Amino acid sequence: MTPPRRLSPSVMLLLVGLCALSAGWAAWLLSQRDMAARLDQSLILTRRALETEIERFRYLPRVAGEDARIRDVLARPDDPARVQAANLYLESVVRHSGASHLYLLDAHGLTLAASNWNMAETFVGSNYSFRPYFRDAMARGQGDFYAIGVTTLTPGYFLSARVDLSGGGVGVLVVKVDLGPLQATWNAAEQDTAVVDADGVVFLASDPAWLYHPLSALSAEAVARLQAEQTYFGTQVETAAPLLRRPGGWISGGDGQSMAIRRADFGPGWQVVAALPVRPALLAALLWAALSALLAATLLGWLKIQRQRRALIALRLHQSTMLERRVAERTEALAHEIEARRKTEADLRATQETLIHAEKMAALGRMSAAIVHEISQPLSAMEATLVTAAMLAETLAPEAAKRIETARNLIRRMQRTTRRLKGFSRKESGQLEVIDLQPVIESALELVQPRARAVGVTPVLQPMAAPCRLRVGRVRLEQVLVNLLLNALDAVEGRGGQVRVEVSQTPAHVCIAVRDDGPGIAPDDLARVAEPFFTTKASGEGLGLGLAISQEILSEFGGSLHIAVPEGGGVVATACLPRIPPEEP
Repeated sequence: MTPPRRLSPSVMLLLVGLCALSAGWAAWLLSQRDMAARLDQSLILTRRALETEIERFRYLPRVAGEDARIRDVLARPDDPARVQAANLYLESVVRHSGASHLYLLDAHGLTLAASNWNMAETFVGSNYSFRPYFRDAMARGQGDFYAIGVTTLTPGYFLSARVDLSGGGVGVLVVKVDLGPLQATWNAAEQDTAVVDADGVVFLASDPAWLYHPLSALSAEAVARLQAEQTYFGTQVETAAPLLRRPGGWISGGDGQSMAIRRADFGPGWQVVAALPVRPALLAALLWAALSALLAATLLGWLKIQRQRRALIALRLHQSTMLERRVAERTEALAHEIEARRKTEADLRATQETLIHAEKMAALGRMSAAIVHEISQPLSAMEATLVTAAMLAETLAPEAAKRIETARNLIRRMQRTTRRLKGFSRKESGQLEVIDLQPVIESALELVQPRARAVGVTPVLQPMAAPCRLRVGRVRLEQVLVNLLLNALDAVEGRGGQVRVEVSQTPAHVCIAVRDDGPGIAPDDLARVAEPFFTTKASGEGLGLGLAISQEILSEFGGSLHIAVPEGGGVVATACLPRIPPEEP
């Protein structure tokens, strides 16, 4: 017998290192993908917030420029009464619109009237012809520009519109919008967010340390233009250190740690930047590398023990051949071996009992998680129902009473689910009863009505061809239908579409199909949707237990659950159950 080849310590160390490196690299790639997804979502939200805030005031200069008081000042700028009337009008518009400032420039860029006419830092009398928003408005009819005000020394976004008089006079009306509240909102988020102008200078940021720093070194042309336009008046943007360590690479955070970034184009040559620290991803990669190394070392150690065991068995066989003639010693050895086997069998039985108990405890843990998942849905529905009931009780008491009764039914359902947990240790499958399918479906539709109203979609039940009877647990079947309906409503949220319930019957089976017009399920995820704790929803929106619990309940009834993605899009979840023939009593 040829002994197995022995692995040298250096080879074993190399294998452990390769396992650790592979696991760490895989964890790093997964962490990068997760960070990229989070950053992309943050970029979308940031862009929408910027667009909303800017578009909210874009109309204001053009609309205010149509007022007669503005046109009177442009026609007679030397009339104090007309100037005062325009000042008061602009002040009133700012007070009601929420803008920061609103002021009127003549054809040479001189401020004729302003909303802050009675303040120390008034714009009246200042010339802003050097600003791009003035030149663009005079040339194209409108302009926009972000800069630090040379008078107020506060940053803002300037929107301008040209005012043309019938007699040939021209002026420019400018509104200044304060985007500072957006920075406060970003500062409360988990990742850093910034907005960069066309020259690569950060002018809005959740981290104050980034403000007025370029992402990369500024060119001489950009520095000259910024100085001429006084874009960032009072700052040292020309000498500020670039934030990017290398082009397209990581960015340096306020505390010095490296951060991964994603960028998206926006508006007039701007870029929205979102960043997340890479330290947690690196720590996760190192942790997985360490765990992989430990597992590989354990496996190699076990293989070495197995090799030694095989060598020991070979030695015993050789000794048995030499001791054939020694009957007494052989008998004693056999007796010892029998005793060892008995002890091993006893140990195996004890181990088996331990494994059975451990499996039971694991199943109990899964059941507990499932119950927590199921309770969360009735609680959400109960909260929405009670809020509605409280609102209706002020004016319509009978309707409020119905809402409160619905909440009581949800509480009873939670109690029944808890009682199922108490009976788990006795391995009871639950009592089945013969029921009519139509009321169960209608009850499930009623339970999801609060969620359906929040989504803006009303589930439609296709009329059944004939009455249908099933032998099932009524509450548990209702639980399955509620899970399928809530998944369908989640799929169509924010997209429109429909949710339909269709019942098809054969002599032996009844199939209840819940169909939605949502985005569907990726082919790679379709085979895993019924696995416990697998979910395609955003983090924190679901435990991934609904379909797994529904499949288990249907199995208890002798049925099955099928998930399909039709060619037209959406998802069809079908629960098939054995049918009771009409002639059976």
